[in-house]
Amino acid sequence: MPGPIQSIERAAAVLRLLARGSGHHGLTEIADSLGLARGTAHGILRTLQRVEFVEQDQATGRYRLGAALLHLGTSYLDANELRSRSINWADTLAARSGQEVRIGMHHDGAVLVVHHVFRPDDSVQTLGIGAMLPLHATALGKVLLAYDPDLSAAARRRELTSLTRRTIVRAQALERVLTEVRAQGWAGEAEEYMPGEASIAAPIRIPGGLVVGAIGISGSADRLCDSTGRPRATLVRQVLQAAEAVTTSLVDEN
Repeated sequence: MPGPIQSIERAAAVLRLLARGSGHHGLTEIADSLGLARGTAHGILRTLQRVEFVEQDQATGRYRLGAALLHLGTSYLDANELRSRSINWADTLAARSGQEVRIGMHHDGAVLVVHHVFRPDDSVQTLGIGAMLPLHATALGKVLLAYDPDLSAAARRRELTSLTRRTIVRAQALERVLTEVRAQGWAGEAEEYMPGEASIAAPIRIPGGLVVGAIGISGSADRLCDSTGRPRATLVRQVLQAAEAVTTSLVDEN
């Protein structure tokens, strides 16, 4: 029986490396991290570029996952499966945070809400499953934009609709925010989508690190944010823990 093919194993290692952290790595960094000669690493990267699994930033020369690979990852789960895999953790997050929980994925240039858990109180609420939310003005949407270069590039080319006085409407400002999301691993917004409301979200990943959705909480800005307007650290930790739990469950299933 034939053994493993070393070049494929090395290419897979490169893709896994690019799926970690900021997702932007230079040639020397990639070669050193994987113990490869620079020429070998460069050959692998050129091949992955040719099939659009890897992209190179022309300004910095650094590499990131390509749109073709991201689209393959997104097709890994459909909306119903993502919802079924996440439902228990969404319930737990709602109970711990005291806020409503949404799970979303990209669909047709917006965030499709595939699961919604009400706040655990007696207030009147409306079920949001199937709702389409703006990518640039919600925490769920910012997560999806941050980890999909093709999607974020398309968003920057379009006019960003102003929904409140706090909505980000300049492409450069949005890109700065997305860079911050990638660095910290979560997204937040305060009164960008609706006055008086805020949200926090974190990415859901499949094996290999590709982001296929996001889970987050939303509620009144004074409950989700501190006196400086930043999301409360305790709530951020709870959202990150829920996202990690869903991700772990997806990895364990495969």
